[in-house]
Order: sequence, then structure tokens, then C-alpha cells
Amino acid sequence: MVQKKYPKIDGDRLREIRVSKPLTLRGLEEVSGVSYDRISKLEVHGGSARASTIHKLAAALNVDPSELVKS
Repeated sequence: MVQKKYPKIDGDRLREIRVSKPLTLRGLEEVSGVSYDRISKLEVHGGSARASTIHKLAAALNVDPSELVKS
């Protein structure tokens, strides 16, 4: 079985952008469709996320998806 490699989210950057909007975790959940728990975990721990999740968050935050991914 082939392991898929998903991009790594920059949790600090995600939080920084969210707070600058200003959106709460619940607010971002509502506009993005990504669960509160998932957003919280990504902000605190970073980690991998599917492209669809990154695109949902980026669209809700009105930023390019590359701004959320670790370089």
C-alpha cells in the first residue's frame, strides 16, 4: 500500500491569519466547513492535511493556500 504524502500545515501561521480576520475557532469552522477539533489540532500541533482541507481553510480566510503550508 502506498502512503500518501499530505502537505504540512504551519499551525502558527494558520492561527495568526485567523486571529487577524478576526475569527474564533467556531467562526472559522462555520465559514470553512472544517471541524473545530481539526482546526484546533492544526493550530496547536501543525501536521499534515489533505489538499481539500487546506483549500477550505484558505478560501474561508481569503488567502492563498500556500500561506498555510510550511515551506
